[in-house]
Amino acid sequence: MQSATQDGEIDPSPGPPSHRTYVRLRQGILRGDYVPDQPLKPQELATQCGVSLAVAREALLRLVGEGLAVRLPNRGFQVPSFSATRWREIAEARMTIEPNALRLAIERGDLAWEAKVRESHHRLAGTPLRDASSSKHYSEEWAEVHRQFHRTLIEGCGNGVLLETFDRLWTASELARRWSVTNTPMRDFAQEHRALEEAALSRDADEAAAVLIRHLGQTVAGLTGAGLATHLPR
Repeated sequence: MQSATQDGEIDPSPGPPSHRTYVRLRQGILRGDYVPDQPLKPQELATQCGVSLAVAREALLRLVGEGLAVRLPNRGFQVPSFSATRWREIAEARMTIEPNALRLAIERGDLAWEAKVRESHHRLAGTPLRDASSSKHYSEEWAEVHRQFHRTLIEGCGNGVLLETFDRLWTASELARRWSVTNTPMRDFAQEHRALEEAALSRDADEAAAVLIRHLGQTVAGLTGAGLATHLPR
């Protein structure tokens, strides 16, 4: 059953109050309703969401686990910093792990993998980047097909641990991606993803890895003004 939010809107998320609160706060953070470094005060959020303090804290802890909030010792919670070292660490981890997973996918992937890469890129290329109602943030639909494309690229590696690691790092870097897109409105995502597809399907592992590293580096560059690619081992 749907419930009304504090501002009168219908909350479509199912489940117990803790999950509904988590969904509402998560959407707000990703949408930019809360700015970088903004305190996330459990009591205020509990009042806004119409839930108990314990429920609000549970939702915030879940967001901390996803990298969408930061827990400060003895000071509560806040939105991550725009230029946090954490983003650079996540980017460095992705730029170390994903290109090597892509190399394995190119080596091991079969025709079914190639077809899935083509299909996922076709879906991504045909999905509008931004919501019709917002020129600032990319759409939830695009966010999902974007994730599917990147995951499909490396699925051919056949290594479940690498794919699980990708899933964790993708979730942890979602907020950084949102901020980076907002900060770099002229970035040509379509060209970057097309180059990734072409390099992967050409079975050129060196070129594909280099294209992926540049692509991932653009995200952190959109936050800090400088990429990481030159600082990583080859």
